[in-house]
Amino acid sequence: MSDLDIWALALGAGHVALGLLATILVSRNRKPAEAIAWVMAIVFVPFLGAAAFLLVGFGRLPAHRRAKQREVNELILERTRGPWLTSHEPDWPAWLAPATQLNKALGALPMVGGNEITLNDDYAGTITQMALAIDAARHRVHVQFYIGVHDEATAPFFEALARARGRGVEVRVLLDHLASLMYPRRKETTAFLESIGAQVHHMLPLRPWRGQWQRPDLRNHRKILVVDSSTGFTGSINLIEPRYHKAKNIRRGMSWHELMMRIEGPAVRELDAVFITDWYSETGQLLELDTTAIELEGATELIDAQVLPSGPSFENDNSLKLFTMMIHQATKRVSITSPYFVPDESILLAILTTAARGVPVELFVSEIGDQAMVYHAQRSYYEALLRAGVRIYLYRAPKVLHAKHFSIDDEVAVIGSSNMDMRSFSLNMEISVLLHGPELLADLLRVEDRYRENSRELELGPWLARPLRERALDNLARLTSMLQ
Repeated sequence: MSDLDIWALALGAGHVALGLLATILVSRNRKPAEAIAWVMAIVFVPFLGAAAFLLVGFGRLPAHRRAKQREVNELILERTRGPWLTSHEPDWPAWLAPATQLNKALGALPMVGGNEITLNDDYAGTITQMALAIDAARHRVHVQFYIGVHDEATAPFFEALARARGRGVEVRVLLDHLASLMYPRRKETTAFLESIGAQVHHMLPLRPWRGQWQRPDLRNHRKILVVDSSTGFTGSINLIEPRYHKAKNIRRGMSWHELMMRIEGPAVRELDAVFITDWYSETGQLLELDTTAIELEGATELIDAQVLPSGPSFENDNSLKLFTMMIHQATKRVSITSPYFVPDESILLAILTTAARGVPVELFVSEIGDQAMVYHAQRSYYEALLRAGVRIYLYRAPKVLHAKHFSIDDEVAVIGSSNMDMRSFSLNMEISVLLHGPELLADLLRVEDRYRENSRELELGPWLARPLRERALDNLARLTSMLQ
């Protein structure tokens, strides 16, 4: 046997061993489709596949970060012993109480009533509204956004922070590290915050020379503003002008359409608990949790709200479990709005099953996309959805519908930062708020009506007739979306 034959046998044996090892390691606690995709990548492209898996194949944050999450969860659960405080639990659908119990088990936060919530889908109006709230701050302001850029659009917000510091208000700011690197004015924004005396830290920093490293695509995607634990904001907006300073967006006339909500009431302290947890993870400083008693006697507001944090600091896919459960419970109507719709198998099955039961299901997505791979991956699901009877509305270009919410039976809704995609379910740290209250749901229905008026409905026939090149791109992008 020649040396060449020996090398060939050795390489072949090594390849087989690599495949077996990959099968054992990759399949542990991983969804079957995802595990198969990784094994195929490692077997067919051994070196690149293995390198990619070592870089982005582990879907949880380091143990010390998860330990901090569990520590704060225990403190929150200790704080929230006793009856859950809801304004109108007798009006809940039968499945909502088990859903709130599920959320509490997953995210440690209870359902609380007595909240007043207003929706705002005007970009500049939302920035102004947040700035006005900061101007009323007396003690502390907590700011947490995936993207934060001091520019012309966000100047009112940052100037309000400066005025707050001038009054002696504590200002703490968390911004995602990688997102900050991807957009302009990073140094100028940080310098401004430091110059006014704000405490600013970057979330999930990628600084291996300082021992700060985790899977690079595990990001903190939350959007939270809390003022004095009494007024809070959350939803889909980032602190940046609505074209994201991208030349291609400006060239195409694209701008982002968002939905944020302003919360006043007991749920604000639950938003603050999420901020406090993330602040602890990044700084090692555990701020004091609000433990004051919640009194609902005499409360006229009828909105119950439960904050659900999710992401790789938890051991479970929190939002995925809630979303799947809710869709299966629908009997009258499901409306989903997601800019990036690349569903987990369980979510897809829930939607298809619900539509097959005769429940009207509608999906709002953008007619155009800013991320090519995600855009084509989500299009690969349209045929199955249309065949099942799901009505798909494409929000007209050049606007990008970036809002993230869905409603069930016009009774219960979820609004937050989470997309209906596998990245938000497993890789990003997100925040969602489960909501019940007739006035709020009526407001959300009006928002959905405006989406419908500004969309064109996708029909199965024309969709099936799209060019072969587009179908090929869609299907290839769908395969790559399984690699998590």
